[in-house]
Amino acid sequence: MWHSFTFIGSLMKFLLPIVCLLVSYDLLAQQQACPLNNDFSLGNLTHWHAYTGNNAGGNPASTIKPYDTAQGAPGGTIGVSSISEFNLPSTTGIQVITNNYTDYLGGFPTIPTINGYKYNYSVLLGSTAITRSNSSGIQGGYVRGISYTISVPTSTVAQPYTMTYAYAMVLENGTHNSNQQPLFSATLSVNHTVVQCASPKYYLPTKDNADPRGTGATLDTAAAKAQGIYLSAHPSPNANPNSNNPNAEHLMDVWAKGWTEVTFDLSPYRGQTVVLTFEADNCVPGGHFAYAYVALRNVCDGLAISGPVEACINSVLTYSIPALTGASYQWTVPSGWSIQSGVDSNILKVLVGPNPGQITAMETNSCAALRATLDVVTTLPTIAGFVSGNNEVCAGTNSSLLELNDYRGKVLGWQTSPDGVSWSPLSVTAPSYTAQNLQQTTNYRALLQNGQSCDIDTSSSALVIVDPQSVGGSLNPANMVFCMGQNKDALLTLKGYTGSVLNWQSSSDGLTWTDFTPVNNNPTYNVIGITSSTRFRTIVKSGVCPQDISSSSFINLLTAQFPVAQSSPADTPICYGAVAPLNSHITLGTTYAWNTTADLANPGDGVINALPYDIHALASPTTTTDYVLSIMNSGCPNPLRDTFHINVHQKIVVDAGHDTAVVFNQPLQLNASSNDSTANIYSWDPRTGLDNAFIPNPVAILGANIDSVRYVVKAATEEGCFGLASLLVKVFKTLPDIFVPNAFTPGGTANSLFRPIPVGIATFQYFRVYNRYGQLVYSTTVTGRGWDGRVNGKLQEPGTFVWVAQGISYQGRTISRKGTVVLVR
Repeated sequence: MWHSFTFIGSLMKFLLPIVCLLVSYDLLAQQQACPLNNDFSLGNLTHWHAYTGNNAGGNPASTIKPYDTAQGAPGGTIGVSSISEFNLPSTTGIQVITNNYTDYLGGFPTIPTINGYKYNYSVLLGSTAITRSNSSGIQGGYVRGISYTISVPTSTVAQPYTMTYAYAMVLENGTHNSNQQPLFSATLSVNHTVVQCASPKYYLPTKDNADPRGTGATLDTAAAKAQGIYLSAHPSPNANPNSNNPNAEHLMDVWAKGWTEVTFDLSPYRGQTVVLTFEADNCVPGGHFAYAYVALRNVCDGLAISGPVEACINSVLTYSIPALTGASYQWTVPSGWSIQSGVDSNILKVLVGPNPGQITAMETNSCAALRATLDVVTTLPTIAGFVSGNNEVCAGTNSSLLELNDYRGKVLGWQTSPDGVSWSPLSVTAPSYTAQNLQQTTNYRALLQNGQSCDIDTSSSALVIVDPQSVGGSLNPANMVFCMGQNKDALLTLKGYTGSVLNWQSSSDGLTWTDFTPVNNNPTYNVIGITSSTRFRTIVKSGVCPQDISSSSFINLLTAQFPVAQSSPADTPICYGAVAPLNSHITLGTTYAWNTTADLANPGDGVINALPYDIHALASPTTTTDYVLSIMNSGCPNPLRDTFHINVHQKIVVDAGHDTAVVFNQPLQLNASSNDSTANIYSWDPRTGLDNAFIPNPVAILGANIDSVRYVVKAATEEGCFGLASLLVKVFKTLPDIFVPNAFTPGGTANSLFRPIPVGIATFQYFRVYNRYGQLVYSTTVTGRGWDGRVNGKLQEPGTFVWVAQGISYQGRTISRKGTVVLVR
């Protein structure tokens, strides 16, 4: 009995410290537990106080509608997940978010993951609803907020008790002074006193230069961007509230800030009650909106560093801690690591070295001094390796083993691609994969990652070539009549086949087949030289697939002879308007026919009366044409067809310019052109006065002994095709001038066009005609053009018109003339 008590006593001595430790641990855990539903994990606002209101006159206190924590809807928050805007029952002003989506204006997720820490819920405060001025003035902006009364637990040891929240916001620029701009705020109060170091306000900063007469304040863009605020990609959903026009422009003046974490330490208030409040306020005048998302961590046990615990060597990684308002920061990293940026902020970027160790962070402001440590290990970078197993298979039943080699890391999955450009995922995480029953050529590669902080890399790929099944196809035509001595126009064509032609075969009985020698790999064959009726077929093979045989074609050999003739020339190039000979010497045949007799001389009557028989036709087509001569022989149904291809050079049209006039001994620039770039050999006739008669643009100088010259210009090709054009040059024995007639008769047989005649004018600047009212009725700058007496298609009444003309002579003098002309009808 004594021994039993001794054993129990020893057992109690052993268990008592363990029990005390567990009790102590449980007590500490209770001391560090977060308030119930502080992170909205119930999916509603239970335990949170809520309110909506209006900040008319800058004082929302008189227009607040509270929602009690002790009751449910409609006046409380128990089980309530959404509350409408103040006096706007159809618009939500407060909403618990349980399903993540992307905010339209902000472009950020509505539930954040920040450097590895995943929040599960958030709450949306505010909307895009605004108020506008009415007959009684500005109504004031909407206000919405939530608050939590926290009983800070006591603790037997000195340790932090932290509240960490993340926020993201969208603010419309109201162009007000900063204290009236839309804002989001977080407020911590103890005994109705605001703790300033833990109560930031976030708003769009301006330069506070708003003019009471209506000019808005200038946005301090640099300060906004320094705070991480950026311009939204979308305009405001509301028309410009500063305009009285309801259809006013929707301004591109909405700004946003992505998710940012903030923390504060409540351990100085152990045993006390504090109130944490989040609020989103439209601008004080009311015409510009604000809304914000808030998410809270359900971890209150001091500061924690977020970031990879397993760090990839030579990678640049990010580690962060929730920010303290107005804090200073200190970081340390393991030896061999180097800090890239953020040593004085809550977000640190480091280049990972080879050594494991600890990352420490400290942040200090007037409210708190928090410290955190994170143990980290290192891992080698990913090596993607290569996939072996290149193969070629036949479509259908097939198998190819693909294996990953020389790699480091975990296989995240495989990818496939038909072209090596667009890739699709394959749910395989093993280092090998067997591709089966493929129908198309496919590339394979693997995605690997050696630890979550190392880069995901892609292996080099392997290619499995998939050949389609061999299809022999069919020969066309399936049956053909063949005449003795036939040596053309008996073409067999393989159609509907898949693969390559290995060879052709022939057979006299359809049972025994003989390969062609030499091998014929073409899909066509022109039957010649057979002495008996014969069948033909092809052997087709697609890649590594089994070969297939085409259907056969039967060639029925007749005893009748195939026509015999020699025709020439097969191809003839001619100039436009020229004639081409078509000759044929027929030694065997009974009739013949042409496919066309258009522009064909001496085609014959189609009857061969005696052999040999000669045809000598002449063709003069205006466009390129094929003339086909078909010769028949009695008893043979197959014609001998010979084709004469006549390639007609296009008609060459030459432009020498308009007839003109020149002052004697003054240079005249001639310019010829043609519609054919190959007709580039020019000659002029006569050569009188020309500096070069063999270029398209010679200069003519004609003396006083010449009254006029008609030049003919020829533009020819190297083959001898040519075109002609002419122009008449009249020689005036005067100084350079512009001659204009004093009367004309529109629609008459003579003098029907009123135009100037510039003589010795190098540059013709203008010719204008005005009616008696000074209205311009005609104008040109082109020599040779004139007025036909019509305005807008209507012939003018008889009368006097005024004209003016001006040009620059070859001596560089300006020649101006004016006068009147009589329109006679």
